[in-house]
Amino acid sequence: MDALSSQLINNKQKFATYHLNNSAIPFYALIQCHADLSQTDCLLCYAAARTKLPRCLPAVSARIYLDGCFLRYENYSFYTESVSPAIDNFTCGSAAAAGAEFEFAESVKYAVANVTRNAAASEGVSGFFGVAEVGGRAYALAQCWESVGRDGCRECLGKAAAVVVGRCLPRREGRALNAGCYLKYSDHKFYGEGDLLEIVTARRNLGKVSISFNRLSMNFKYETLEKATDYFNLSKKLGQGGAGTVFIGSLPNNQTVAVKRLIFNTSQWVEEFFNEVNLISGIQHKNLVKLLGCSIEGPESLLVYEYVPNKSLDQFLFGNVEKTSKVVTLSWKQRLNVVVGAAEGLAYLHGERGSPVRIIHRDIKSSNVLLDEDFNAKIADFGLVRHFGADKSHLSTGIAGTIGYMAPEYLVRGQLTEKADVYSFGVLVLEIVSGKRCNAVIGESNSLLQAVWPLINLSSAIL
Repeated sequence: MDALSSQLINNKQKFATYHLNNSAIPFYALIQCHADLSQTDCLLCYAAARTKLPRCLPAVSARIYLDGCFLRYENYSFYTESVSPAIDNFTCGSAAAAGAEFEFAESVKYAVANVTRNAAASEGVSGFFGVAEVGGRAYALAQCWESVGRDGCRECLGKAAAVVVGRCLPRREGRALNAGCYLKYSDHKFYGEGDLLEIVTARRNLGKVSISFNRLSMNFKYETLEKATDYFNLSKKLGQGGAGTVFIGSLPNNQTVAVKRLIFNTSQWVEEFFNEVNLISGIQHKNLVKLLGCSIEGPESLLVYEYVPNKSLDQFLFGNVEKTSKVVTLSWKQRLNVVVGAAEGLAYLHGERGSPVRIIHRDIKSSNVLLDEDFNAKIADFGLVRHFGADKSHLSTGIAGTIGYMAPEYLVRGQLTEKADVYSFGVLVLEIVSGKRCNAVIGESNSLLQAVWPLINLSSAIL
């Protein structure tokens, strides 16, 4: 897989193959990015696809489709394979087109016919590719792999078109996922935007998974960020987290930024990196730290955030343990402002206050709340966030977070809802009010919560 990555980078192409047939089990792999992706977005898409490969093992065959790229490996040479009836698949949107269904269906048929014809005839540096729009009602995209040839592309897209038109209409969206091509139609323009759906299939019935993936409008060169942080000089270090170190940096335009330097020692960290990029890149709120971009082309992956000058809340509540600095006391007005700001940021993540998303943070704590020059709160560190569909009551997921801030029911059942964040926020409020850590030993109590609970029942003062 590293060989494929090297080809994409060194040859500045969006297609690569690799084979190894002198081993006990022959190995063949292919990556094809869609032609509407930039070279950097192609690398991002491929890197995201790679993180899903462990789900396919130990299968000897796997396909990963994203709305942006396709990755496949086999134990035989499949490069010219255009269709595979036993494995080729399709997906349809969940909602039917509202209103003028007949007009929409006719527009889709025309767009699909147009794009399949043009793509098969337009061999270029990024394979056979085409897009089509009909009256602002229907949009379509087709991509064949470079290796299938014009005839193979024509056969593949012909069968793909028949499937999406025959099986998906009048639904608002349809995708065909074939051995040698990809075809999608929608009622909104999707090419050149984010919204990447991933579908992973393997020969041993490993199923399907769907995620979203947003292409950043601002991608940074590794060398630029390296120079911005004085080559990650320790004097520029702002803090250390579980997944990496954060440095202050100055860009060529004199903008001050925070650069999060990640070293992926586990596949989980790779997931966290793309989780932050995928879900947070398009979110903007005054109480959320803004993600400005990322870099994946160097020896390590980097995230670039807005710089928040007053660092994290825990340093003001409990002092900086590393530098043994004196605690700066926050006034009650400032503490209230922090509580309100963190609450507003969390409400926005949860889909309130006009938010276009519904996200659970999973790691609300004092060290993940940053303070700007006016001591306004900004929630940070989105490596553990999970997208929460509007139609779901909970998510069943692995346990993640920080002990002391995690809701008991989440720890016991593993069922994730917004209430997990609300519980963590409650612990945070207690820390802000008391000035004590959640795990502090207070009298005969082993934690702040144990000390506070009897006082709540007695309606007594916490301090």
